[in-house]
Amino acid sequence: MNASNSLGNPTSWKRWGGAILSAVMAVGMLSACGSGSGSSGDKITIFNSKSEIQSQMEDMAKQYSKEKGVDVEVYMSADPVTTHLSTKYASNDPYTISMVDAKDVYTLAKDHAIDLSDQPWVKDTKYALSIDGKTYGFPVCVEARGLIYNADAIKKVTGKDFNPDDYKTLDEFKSLIQELKDGGMKSPTGVMKEDWSLAAHFLPQVYEEQKDPEAFIKDLQAGKVDLTSDAKFNALMDTFDVLKKNNYAAGSAISAEREVTEQNLAEGKIAFMFGGNWDWSVLNQYDYSKNMGIMPVPQNTDDGSNDKLVGGGSKFFFIDSSKNTSDKQRKEAKAFLTWLADSKEGQTFITKDASLVPAFTNNTQPVADPLGVSVKKYADADKLIPNFNFLPDDHYTKLGADFQKYLANQEDRGQFAKAIETYWKTAKLSGSGE
Repeated sequence: MNASNSLGNPTSWKRWGGAILSAVMAVGMLSACGSGSGSSGDKITIFNSKSEIQSQMEDMAKQYSKEKGVDVEVYMSADPVTTHLSTKYASNDPYTISMVDAKDVYTLAKDHAIDLSDQPWVKDTKYALSIDGKTYGFPVCVEARGLIYNADAIKKVTGKDFNPDDYKTLDEFKSLIQELKDGGMKSPTGVMKEDWSLAAHFLPQVYEEQKDPEAFIKDLQAGKVDLTSDAKFNALMDTFDVLKKNNYAAGSAISAEREVTEQNLAEGKIAFMFGGNWDWSVLNQYDYSKNMGIMPVPQNTDDGSNDKLVGGGSKFFFIDSSKNTSDKQRKEAKAFLTWLADSKEGQTFITKDASLVPAFTNNTQPVADPLGVSVKKYADADKLIPNFNFLPDDHYTKLGADFQKYLANQEDRGQFAKAIETYWKTAKLSGSGE
């Protein structure tokens, strides 16, 4: 889920694609959904790593093939992206176009992607990923994180229209929580217990909202940071404590299922949940309120972070550079990306069919869902704090386990801070060479 190129273009980063590839080349051949996924012949193949839009991608490919006379096929895999793609490379069977996360572009692009710097769509986005001055990653969409709210549920209790701008500080937010409780909403918040939500989405904001995230993480690696005295860590954890205290599943927080939490939010049984615009794919499965949105995480801070979401470009296409893909296929792949960015049909696919937030300024098609509308508003206003794209692969599993202990009141803040500090002393950044 995500990166604006104030972090997306760090030419100082070293790539270590060869190392990670050699580490996973020994994995046996893994097949994508279907057969014949290679780039041989005249067809172009697309690897999709965003599972919630697979059916839409397949429908789009069929229509594109029919109208353009180009055979386009879309594939998925349940395996980790780098592992799956590395296996495809090892078998000389790469996809023509691959959709990956930002860190995968940094890991794989130099060895496996063509330079797209001369493509017409580059001028219309600030989210394309570049390495050493060459553009390799086509941004599929924009995603962002924050506090998801149900405005109808809030108004039903308070009798007032909800304006998220009125609750930027934690003190203001706490007063609203109390008002909701006094009005009969016993537990106004929900907390997702999943390790990826806790340690891939919430915790990283401690790094991302620092003045210099790269320097902060280097200090963590060097053992120079005392998180218990870090203003940003404490500001975010203070907010998390309010969410935890008022969690509808407070008595069994670690057992709460994501679907139940999201259903409660969609149906207005709770008013707030930390998440991102990708959560709409779950929320819309229920009897949802249309008056929902995403707001910045409220914090008692004066650094401006409580006026912004965290996010940016999310998921990136790159085109294969190997001899197993023909120049004709690369030409067709470039044409497909240009169609996706510049044509009305491609733009509508992004915003309407796939319900994504466009990463291109020339795409003015209306965004389909209320969370996406919120994200686009902040993106258009240049109010997105960039994602940090280089977290170690085990960051969310290892620290997610500690964060779950904190959620379950099995660790206090000091113990959680110590676990984070200990982790970083040996952790290596992904895709950075460090």
